[in-house]
Amino acid sequence: VQLVESGGGLVQPGGSLRLSCAFSGFTFSMYDMTWYRQAPGKERDLVATITSGGGSRTKYADSVKGRFTVSRDNAKNTVTLQMNSLQPEDTAVYYCHATFLEYDYWGQGTQVTVSS
Repeated sequence: VQLVESGGGLVQPGGSLRLSCAFSGFTFSMYDMTWYRQAPGKERDLVATITSGGGSRTKYADSVKGRFTVSRDNAKNTVTLQMNSLQPEDTAVYYCHATFLEYDYWGQGTQVTVSS
């Protein structure tokens, strides 16, 4: 399994970005998919999770509730994080994470910088 994130960049406060994570491998639909982020000098924190299967459930960190939306397309093997109303404190490297039973994979990360 390989995970490749894309969509990061520089955005002004209040702006939006859409991150994507492309999953290469089999049985994407069976994996719970999670976005994490890590700011300089800080720990890696959970941002949003979407569970496996068609009836996916979502969970968000309190700091992004109402601003970020996680979704998945099992036909395209992708998970997306729509980020609105971005603030400087959202600046971090964003990572995609896939888990299924004992299997556990990380992407390489994509930088998101929110600055005027």
